[in-house]
Amino acid sequence: MYRFLLTPRWWGINVFVLLAIPFCIFMGSWQLSRFEDRVQDHRDAGEQATAAKTDPARPLAELLPVDKKTSGKQTTATGRYGKQLLVPDRELDDKRGFYVLTLLRTDDGRALPVVRGWLPGDADPAKAPAAPTGEVTVAGALQASETPGSNGVPAAGGLPVGQTGAISSAALVNLVPYDVYDAWVTLAKADAGMKAVPAAAPADTGLDLKAFQNLGYTGEWFVFAGFVVFMWFRLMRREVEFAQDAELGLVEGTPPDGGKQDGNEADQDRTGEDSDTATADSTKVSASPTA
Repeated sequence: MYRFLLTPRWWGINVFVLLAIPFCIFMGSWQLSRFEDRVQDHRDAGEQATAAKTDPARPLAELLPVDKKTSGKQTTATGRYGKQLLVPDRELDDKRGFYVLTLLRTDDGRALPVVRGWLPGDADPAKAPAAPTGEVTVAGALQASETPGSNGVPAAGGLPVGQTGAISSAALVNLVPYDVYDAWVTLAKADAGMKAVPAAAPADTGLDLKAFQNLGYTGEWFVFAGFVVFMWFRLMRREVEFAQDAELGLVEGTPPDGGKQDGNEADQDRTGEDSDTATADSTKVSASPTA
């Protein structure tokens, strides 16, 4: 009954199934591990943000370059404030406003972008307070350069002079006449008249859309594995049912006994045919006119 499973056609089907099921399970497990890694990163980021509020501030040079471990850490830097820019379309406490960004020129000649605070409404240079003069030491949370179009950072261009859409060295390189650190700092205590901007979690550490995509892909791969098993079983059942129908003569064009007759039935059929032929010949003779 099941000998058809050893035919070349079914060998190909069986090999495909044996390869497809482990592959689907492996991919599903990998996607699940990616989701678990993002969940763990989210927990670590939360714990890191909590610890950063109590950890002592460290010099900027000790925390560069910025990565997931150093992002959000409290840092200090000394220098003189230089060019000031506005960062429009930033929300704080569910209100639309803008950041006041001032470049702090350090002793090594580079400038560190410092977000001195947030103000509500449209970006207006007249609303932004002037930066302190002379040498200052700032303290705040270290942040990685922003990427336009992600984490709430606008991607729109064509901003007026004196504004920037993203806080990053790539965006600022054409707006200021000096080298810029590939990082920025948001002050722990905003300057007078502004609200402090809280530190953002490092990129790819939250339970965002990507994390739930990984979870969705996990379910899809396990469903694919189950579908492969179901289709193999369904094809096998159809093959068995077809073989059973053929044996019972239920397949169109196939006699009940599979096209085989015993000798007695064959002889009876031939005898009947000869008898019919002889009767027809005698009828023809009797119907012929007498000469």
